[in-house]
Amino acid sequence: MSKKEQSGPKVTKAAAKVLGSATASPTAKSLAGSALAQAKTSKQSSPATATKAAKALTDGRTSKTTKSLAGSVLTQKGKR
Repeated sequence: MSKKEQSGPKVTKAAAKVLGSATASPTAKSLAGSALAQAKTSKQSSPATATKAAKALTDGRTSKTTKSLAGSVLTQKGKR
C-alpha cells in the first residue's frame, strides 16, 4: 500500500519562501522544490532526495526552515 502523505500548508508556504530567496542554499532550494512537488499529490521522495534530506537533518549548520523541509521530504519517502 502506498503512503498518502502530502506537504501541508505550512510546509508549502515555507518552501515557496525558500525558492524565492536569493540567499537560500542549493540544498534548501532542492528540498523546497521536492516539498512543493508533493503538495496535493501522492508523489513520494526519491532516494537521492531522501538522502539529501537526511544529511540536512544531521548537519549542525542547517537552518530551522531547511530542517522542517527535510523532515517533510523524509515523511513522504517510499518504502525501500
